[in-house]
Amino acid sequence: MKGYGWGVASLLLVTLAQLSMKWGMSHLPTISLDIINYAVLINNLLPIFVVCCGIGGYALSMLCWFFALRAIPLNRAYSLLSLSYALVYLAAVCLPGFNENLHWLKSLGALSILFGVWLIHSKPANH
Repeated sequence: MKGYGWGVASLLLVTLAQLSMKWGMSHLPTISLDIINYAVLINNLLPIFVVCCGIGGYALSMLCWFFALRAIPLNRAYSLLSLSYALVYLAAVCLPGFNENLHWLKSLGALSILFGVWLIHSKPANH
């Protein structure tokens, strides 16, 4: 059961990382690398910080994933990561600031992922 805790932590961190990076990048101006200067950085501290937090979230997610892999069979552990697709979609639709549209076909896809993960985890693991 401990491995699943690490897997869920990895799943939540990678979901938060995706949302953070999307929010941060959508609040940064479109600029080329040759015109980045002190003023651009200072005027965009919050989005830059949020993007950096997203990158850090990925790093922490990977660390949690290592611990999950020690305890959970790969065929079960790997399916947990697919839940992030559904969670990111649902969060982007529900949370303000992302302005993602709810679409029945995308929602059906998210439900299909949830159902698939449930199918994989519905039988006891064979060790």
